[in-house]
Order: sequence, then C-alpha cells, then structure tokens
Amino acid sequence: MKYLADVVTLSFDAGKCVGCGACTEVCPHGVFAVADKKAFITDKDACMECGACMLNCAPGAITVDKGVGCAAAIINSLIYGGEPSCDCAGGNDTKSCCG
Repeated sequence: MKYLADVVTLSFDAGKCVGCGACTEVCPHGVFAVADKKAFITDKDACMECGACMLNCAPGAITVDKGVGCAAAIINSLIYGGEPSCDCAGGNDTKSCCG
C-alpha cells in the first residue's frame, strides 16, 4: 500500500542503529529491512506513521510523528466509530490518501 509520496515524517539515523531488527518485526508495511548488521528504509512512502518502529527502537535511531495522516484516521475510526477520514486530499475518505 502506498500513501502520498514524499510526505511521511519518518526519519532514520543509521549511526544510532545497532541492527537489532525490532523495526522490521513491528512495522506492518515492511518499511525496514536489515543487512550488514544495520537497518535501512526500503520504502519510506509505505509508512503509515503508526510509530511502532520508533517505540521499539531502543537506541532511538527512528523518529516519526506518530498519529498523523492515515494511521490516525484508521485508529480514530476504531476508537470513536465511523469511517476513517484523514482529510489529506480534501476528501472525506481514506481512498484519497490511503489507497
């Protein structure tokens, strides 16, 4: 699944990475991979900004503004009910940015 190109807040500091692979285990969209004892971003635009990678990165190599964009829309719809609405393309449905 792709979201809007070049808008994700995800950033990665390879210098802080210890290669534990926690990010690869928790990312629901496979944004990270590990090679040569270091993680790297495989597809930044696939990030839904859920924050799981950042929360599980002990050395703090990953930052993301979790709870924005499509992830927030989906989570809020589960909590409060109703259809997800991320409003990122002026529309009122997730198809405008989440599909």
